[in-house]
Amino acid sequence: MYAQKTNTLISISAQELAHILQGELVGNPAIKVNNFAKIEEAKEGELSFIANPKYEHFGLTTHASILLVSKKYNAATKESITLIKVDEPYTSLAILLGMVQKMTQKPKLGIEPNSFVHNTSKYGKEFYLGAFAYIGENVEIGNNVKIYPQTYIGDNVKIGDNTIIYAGVKIYDSCKIGADCIIHSGVVIGSDGFGFAPQKDGSYSKVPQTGNVVIEAQVEIGANTVIDRGTMGSTLIKKGVKLDNLIQIAHNVEIGENTVIASQAGVSGSTKLGKNVMVGGQAGFVGHIKIADGTKINAQSGVSKGTENAVSLTGSPAMDFREAYRMLAMMKKLPELEKKITELELKLK
Repeated sequence: MYAQKTNTLISISAQELAHILQGELVGNPAIKVNNFAKIEEAKEGELSFIANPKYEHFGLTTHASILLVSKKYNAATKESITLIKVDEPYTSLAILLGMVQKMTQKPKLGIEPNSFVHNTSKYGKEFYLGAFAYIGENVEIGNNVKIYPQTYIGDNVKIGDNTIIYAGVKIYDSCKIGADCIIHSGVVIGSDGFGFAPQKDGSYSKVPQTGNVVIEAQVEIGANTVIDRGTMGSTLIKKGVKLDNLIQIAHNVEIGENTVIASQAGVSGSTKLGKNVMVGGQAGFVGHIKIADGTKINAQSGVSKGTENAVSLTGSPAMDFREAYRMLAMMKKLPELEKKITELELKLK
């Protein structure tokens, strides 16, 4: 390791950073930084980054000592700033932040007092269980799993290696969580789907939800997101999916590999999202439709129909974004058109 630890920060030179990131160094190789900061707030001795071209003007005003930038970066920059040019600045920043996190965070180990583990359950090496957590019958937990306080793990749940489950998570019985997952506080996995059969007298009879939730490896689920169990079979979240905070995933939904969904979105029952789909915040999906791989859905879109090919959708009801923008442009002209029509009517009279 090239970095030298200083309290909770890291002191590291530009040359060492360039070596770690396999980047091209432009400037002073000996200059050092000991902290990270946003480009508009960075001070001398700190590292920042520019990944979006709209922030390139900060190259002339920032006080950062080192900037991570793209290899295509050619914007004007202060002479005092050292650049490290990499393929993907945001990805390189993530690598560095991960290094610091590992070096500064003390690993959690052992079972804290006032927690409960049923004697039929098993857990692997380097296990951590926080206080007031509960683990039910026949639970199988892999190696290096961290379960924080006040978490509930129901009967017959399976959890893969290296998964982190933060405080206050509730995982209902028979659900499966893959390896290398991160589940943030307040998440509920395996709650009953919204299944009720209407009766002749106007009341509703509950339909038992007998399935489960299966979450594959490398999935991250944001705080207070809820994933309902299948009515029959599984609600399926595939490998590499990233879910933001406050999302509702209904019963028997399937979400394909590496799909990302932003906050407050909702997916209705039995809808299937393909792989590498991108969903903006507050988007909503009706049930029983299929969204093609690679589809992009704008924030606050209302998706009422499936897609056969990768498209970009916006609006409610959602439509192709080019068509939606043409309609918006026409709507802006409506007052002028109304005035012209009124004038023509008067002339005709």
